[in-house]
Amino acid sequence: MKVLIAGGGGQLGQELVLRRPDGWQVTAFSSSEMDIRDREAVSQVIEDLQPDLVINGAAYTAVDRAESEPDAAYAINGHGVSHLAEAVKTVGAKFIHVSTDFVFDGRNFTPYRLTDRPNPVSVYGASKLEGERLAAAFCGSDALIIRTSWLYGARGQNFVTTMLKLMAERDELQIVADQIGTPTWAGGLADAIYRFATMEMSGLQHWSDAGVASWYDFAVAIQEEALAIGMLDRAIPLKPIRTEEYPTPARRPAYSVLDKSETWRLLGDSAPHWRVNLRKMLIELKEL
Repeated sequence: MKVLIAGGGGQLGQELVLRRPDGWQVTAFSSSEMDIRDREAVSQVIEDLQPDLVINGAAYTAVDRAESEPDAAYAINGHGVSHLAEAVKTVGAKFIHVSTDFVFDGRNFTPYRLTDRPNPVSVYGASKLEGERLAAAFCGSDALIIRTSWLYGARGQNFVTTMLKLMAERDELQIVADQIGTPTWAGGLADAIYRFATMEMSGLQHWSDAGVASWYDFAVAIQEEALAIGMLDRAIPLKPIRTEEYPTPARRPAYSVLDKSETWRLLGDSAPHWRVNLRKMLIELKEL
């Protein structure tokens, strides 16, 4: 299997390279090596490589900045996806595109199902939804769209690495406690993506780790697990606050837990609980 990864320099892209199946030829391109905003460059790279599968891990993920830079967000999360999908269709490859729980508005009180109607409340979420639409429009049954949530990994900047830095520097942190979702380890997602590819799945799927948490719960777990393995040498007070006490340019869904029951049924098992994977990631990060 010959695989091309777009966004190879990101936290998911790096995990996809490290966790590639034995015998698979995986070539990753960072954004500087293949800018998916450049239609001609994307077409040339894919034409030259002739991959069997293209995995798109490239994304504009600056949720707040997207509110003032909508064109930049859509250029990558929307138009960039169409450039990849168009080129994939031309060479007859399969396409796996990674999307987000932020395509939902957060008004649910139960996990969002595959059949629930997206209704993003931010530019970021809307641009990612446009990417889903374009991937499906160009590639049809050759496309698999995977929505995930609250992604973090040992490589790259994310909530976990930010919390560790702030916990080491500050005497107290205030963390939003009324936004609910599911932290997801990039390593686990990478493994799942390769399983999806092996099974030649298409359409839309939801994947995240098991369980739910608020950002406050996530931060508490990060501190506890980091203390347990010696990554932090002291505990600091963590204060739960409401969303309105920490205003941001972009709205976030108050509840964005994804229903993975159908995906887990197809795969034959479920993901580990998010705290189990958090422990794995922190151990890996310490070793790095």
